[in-house]
Amino acid sequence: MAKLKTGRHTSALKAQRQSEKRNSQNTGLKKTIRLAAKEVLKTKTAESVKKASSALDKAAKKGVIHWKAAARKKSRLAKTANKTESK
Repeated sequence: MAKLKTGRHTSALKAQRQSEKRNSQNTGLKKTIRLAAKEVLKTKTAESVKKASSALDKAAKKGVIHWKAAARKKSRLAKTANKTESK
C-alpha cells in the first residue's frame, strides 16, 4: 500500500471499506426478505412461504436480523397463508 498523508490511518480506511461492503450485503438480504414477504401476502401459497422462510433463515444465520425476529416473521407469514388456505 502506498504511503498515505499524515492523519489517515490505514486501519480506519480498511474499516470504512469493510463497513460499506457489509452494509451493501445486508441491504440486499433485507430486500430479498421484503420481496419474499410481499410475494407471500400476494399469492398465499405454500411455495412462497417456503421461499420467504428460507430467506429469513439465511439472514438470521448471517446476523442481518435476530434469529427470534426471523422466527416471529416466519410464524406470521405462515399464519396469514394458512388463514386464507383454510377458507
